[in-house]
Formats: sequence, structure tokens, C-alpha cells
Amino acid sequence: MDIQTVGVIGAGQMGNGIAHVFALAGYDVVINDVSIENLEASKQIIEANIGRQVAKGKLTEAEQKAALDRIRTTSDIADLGPCDLVIEAATENEAIKHKIFETIAPHLAPHTILTSNTSSISITRLAAATDRPEKFMGFHFMNPVPVMQLVELIRGIATDDETYQTLKAVVAKLGKTSASAEDFPAFIVNRILMPMINEAVYTLYEGVGTVESIDTSLKLGANHPMGPLELADFIGLDTCLAIMNVLHEGLADTKYRPCPLLVKYVEAGWLGRKTKRGFYDYRGETPVPTR
Repeated sequence: MDIQTVGVIGAGQMGNGIAHVFALAGYDVVINDVSIENLEASKQIIEANIGRQVAKGKLTEAEQKAALDRIRTTSDIADLGPCDLVIEAATENEAIKHKIFETIAPHLAPHTILTSNTSSISITRLAAATDRPEKFMGFHFMNPVPVMQLVELIRGIATDDETYQTLKAVVAKLGKTSASAEDFPAFIVNRILMPMINEAVYTLYEGVGTVESIDTSLKLGANHPMGPLELADFIGLDTCLAIMNVLHEGLADTKYRPCPLLVKYVEAGWLGRKTKRGFYDYRGETPVPTR
């Protein structure tokens, strides 16, 4: 199947990044969001991010203009119906995702492939609630999308091979690498990454190290580009907690129990960079550890 038009549901950080890379790869993109404010900001954010690529000499101004001309926004989810591919990139909440799929279902063309950018939720379960489980897949991009080279492809139990092969070809056209994952909680990347982050929070919770010493130890001792607590702030502590809950509930193993300190930070609304406070305080010129 030849994909030409792509609908993206959600104008947050992930949705904007996904729209960005698809537009640069030559696809016509429609971004949908319930928030008019998010939609108005989305093209400005994408333009600024592509502008940085132009400034670094990775793209020309003509390529920037062409990509931006391929993107349009809408608050009406029905406008995504005719798209060849629809990517749901809303918040990591299963009930919200089900509602989105229920709302868009009457408008989808028969050939449309429907996907979710979920980082942890069962693809089989999401697909079963749609009218096209055979044309449904997990299409998990990494954050930040324009920079990260990996896309996880997750088939549900009913996903047909044509859908899988089509999306595999799309990833290649985007200039990224695909990794196939089985439909188990959190797939590959987050199945490994999130327990590491959670263990770092336990290390802080138990007083083994401070925020600064834990992050420094992993950066210099394990050669990680970012410390685990710094990375958690970048991802969003609410997202980290949501994925740990999916792992804990889905695999019923106590090793996936979310650290109480992680729960406390989320309850406080300290979600990381997006709220200016998490394991670091970002309200000043330089991030300051909060513990």
C-alpha cells in the first residue's frame, strides 16, 4: 500500500515531532488536537525545530518551506478520515485512546491504517476496540522524534502482514530504523529503560545517593548521555509512572512496583521539564536538584 497522506492525533511534543519528520519525508500531514491553542502553537514549534536543522546546514530553506507547506491543522477529527495512515499520539491513557478511536471510526476510509504511538499499552487490546484490528499496529516513535533513529513496530494478534510491511517501508522512507517488538507490556525499549529509571528513583528514595550523584554515576560510570533522573524529567514523570503501572499490572511482578517517591512527585504535579520542576528545578538559568 502506498502511503501519501498522514493524520496525527495530538499536537503535543510527540505529535509535533511525528508531523515534523513525515512532512520532511514528503508526506502530506494533518494534525488534530482538541486544544486550539496546541494547534496554533504546533506549526510554530515545528517551524522553529526545522529552522534549527537549516541553521546547522542539514536542510535548505526551500526544504523547510516545502515541509511546512505540507502540514495543516484541524480541530475536527473527521478531517483525518481520508488519510492513508492515522497515528494517535495522545496522552498515555488507555481510556482516552479508546475514546479517540471510537470518535474517528465512522470517518475512516476502508483502506486507512490506524496506529498508536503508545509506549506501553497492549496493541491487541486497543485494536480489538476498533473496526479494523487487522489494519491496526503500534507505531512507537522515540522522543525527540526528529533526533531519535528508532521506531518500534508492534503487531497485535490480528494485525495482517500487509499492514506490517507497509509501516516498515514507511519507517525506511523516514530515514529511521525499525525494530519489531511482540505485544507485551512496554515492548522493548521501555521494558528495559523504565525499570532502570524506577530503580534510580528507589536509589534516591533509600538515600543511597543524591540526584546529582546518581546522574553523575550513570553518565560517567555507564557512559549514558543523560542520567536516569535527568532523563525521567525529560520524558515526564507522569509518563514514567504510567508505564511502570502498565508493567506492574500487566506482568504481576513486584520488581515493577513504582517507587513511592515517583508517585509522590507526580501527585505534587512535579512532572519534570514540562512543569519546570521534577527531580530538578528548571525555573532558573541552571537546573538545580530538588533532593
